[in-house]
Amino acid sequence: MIRKKGKAAIHPLSPARITAGSFLLVIATGTILLMLPFSSKGEPLSFLTSLFTATSATCVTGLTLIDPYTHLTFFGQFVLMSMIEIGGIGLLTFSCFFMISMRKKMTMRNLRLVQESTSSDSLYSTRSLVKLIIVTTLSIEAAGACIMATKLIPAYGAVGIWYSVFTAVSAYCNAGFDLFGMEGAYSSVISYQDDPVILFTIMALIFLGGIGFMVFQDLLSWRKRRHLMLHTKVVILISACLIVFGAAALFVCEYTNENTIGEMSLWDKFMNSLFQSVSARTAGFASIDIASMRDISKAIMIMLMFIGAGSGSTGGGIKVTTFAVLVSTVISVIRGRNDTVILGRRVHRAVVYKSLTIAILGMLVAAITAGIILVTMPDASGIDSLFEAFSAFGTVGLTAGMTLTLNTISKIAVIITMFVGRIGPMCFALAMILRQDKHSDEILPEGRIMVG
Repeated sequence: MIRKKGKAAIHPLSPARITAGSFLLVIATGTILLMLPFSSKGEPLSFLTSLFTATSATCVTGLTLIDPYTHLTFFGQFVLMSMIEIGGIGLLTFSCFFMISMRKKMTMRNLRLVQESTSSDSLYSTRSLVKLIIVTTLSIEAAGACIMATKLIPAYGAVGIWYSVFTAVSAYCNAGFDLFGMEGAYSSVISYQDDPVILFTIMALIFLGGIGFMVFQDLLSWRKRRHLMLHTKVVILISACLIVFGAAALFVCEYTNENTIGEMSLWDKFMNSLFQSVSARTAGFASIDIASMRDISKAIMIMLMFIGAGSGSTGGGIKVTTFAVLVSTVISVIRGRNDTVILGRRVHRAVVYKSLTIAILGMLVAAITAGIILVTMPDASGIDSLFEAFSAFGTVGLTAGMTLTLNTISKIAVIITMFVGRIGPMCFALAMILRQDKHSDEILPEGRIMVG
């Protein structure tokens, strides 16, 4: 006898809702602080502009309606950097670290929440992972700031220290905000497009911040175990392949484009192509004029932005492991396999279903946002609207020049998309659902359906 499906209410304090709520709390606080008169150099920011900026910073995106250097005071810039750091690492992770530092006892519920937010594989490793996240983050950011300071201090004096710290935090957290507005508002790092120290340091910070904290933990424990998890191998391998592919594709497509890399030396062409390939994987820094890129190059960057960084990292997108699972599933089906196989290992079907769900939901969110932009802004370019939408979902922050022209409805759509992209479409869906199936694992009669 087959029972009817029942519905059970979602707990109001479910992990998904607490994760979403923690980001909303940081966004709300940041919005209020940015609206204060002493946060701005001129007129105080409006509510919508502050909300957009706070969401972009907390969701480590980088899309902005203001130039941080031109519009914000030191206090405003510090608030912005704080939101980037908290958004990149996660409020729950920070809270857990302080509790551990004060030797307070962690409840099982708190550990599970942090495990969910950090993508830890077990409760046992969550404590050590939290410590590793904080120590690793501060150490890498400090190293990056010191390297960039060798260039920025001679150029700007003592204030170059602050520029170095801000840029290091923004790069490691894959945020894309910068303080190089003194070289031209919204210019990002274009003024340093021929400086290998600045560009390669930012690239290194982006890559390290985007591979995920679980990968760090696994690499550090390699001496003891003498083997790496499948997750680590996939993240490093796919990330490297995507970076090489993106750099090569952009190099070829933009080689003769005089408005981007066409008039650069061969070395600078390679360096800037590599930089934009790395940056497109959720960082948002631009060393060339994105709006002047060819449509094929923008399409390539849309793909890179959608895939994003590693799970449990400071980056966004559907994640490289999700992409790897989907591609491996297609290959496995073509080869006649019943299971998805990656590097000689079978992947559980639940992971395949989750990957497919994340990809479809992500594509749907970005497509709807692009549609809203096109409908409300009839003069908008189709490729540029898609670029803006996927940049928001992938928490990238690159723009083809549309952000400053967005109307109110489009701004709200982009704000929601950035939020969904940061917490993840699955987490957002679970946080919004009021009821769930009580018998989700119930065995039902099999039905036949033809596909293909």
